[in-house]
Amino acid sequence: MNLILLAPEDLHAPHLARVRDPRRLRHLKEVHRAAPGDELTLGVLGGGIGRGRLLSLEAEEARFEVDTLDQAPPPALDIELVLALPRPRMLARSLEHVTALGVKRLTLLHTRRVEKSYWQSPELRPEKIHEHLILGLEQARDTRLPEIELATRFKPFVEDLLPGRLAARRGLVAHPGMEQACPRGLTEPALLVVGPEGGLIPYEVEQLQAAGCEGIHLGERILRVETAVVALLARLG
Repeated sequence: MNLILLAPEDLHAPHLARVRDPRRLRHLKEVHRAAPGDELTLGVLGGGIGRGRLLSLEAEEARFEVDTLDQAPPPALDIELVLALPRPRMLARSLEHVTALGVKRLTLLHTRRVEKSYWQSPELRPEKIHEHLILGLEQARDTRLPEIELATRFKPFVEDLLPGRLAARRGLVAHPGMEQACPRGLTEPALLVVGPEGGLIPYEVEQLQAAGCEGIHLGERILRVETAVVALLARLG
């Protein structure tokens, strides 16, 4: 937790904040080893970043004196990510990674090789998704939550929604065997599609390309989805 991220309800006066949830309190004690008088980086969800002084740290509450939170969060990554729904355990890590990298719009997509049972996972509950997004923001010292969309049907998404998304963005689909290597350092808005652990089937690749996506690859190595997503976003950004 490189940023103590405050919810608006944590602010109780112009210069006073209270943190009461067990996760943040535990992190303050065990990781930061914070003590009254310490200065830490604070941010408010959806707002600015600044510094605050820890006034007290008790079993059930931490109190901060808050300076002006007027610093802007890091710039967003101008890449929309469309990710075939990963396995539940991998989903949690992926949400944290892409949030930390600055993605602000993520669509979780059903494809042929996505197990239908994944859509019933507790990790897709709104509160669980929110928890992982918050962890990603804290890691990157960001305050702006990504927008998450669940697309449980491939064909309606590709035929009805994707063309509009690509009207002002360069579409890219990452898939082994594509002719074009992943570009570096894009200077234009983009939309990146990444398939599931077993890959996209040929029909899905064809449909994505027909909608306007260019096929790209990361080389000869076959990577886990969570590794590939981080590598792609880092290279494109």
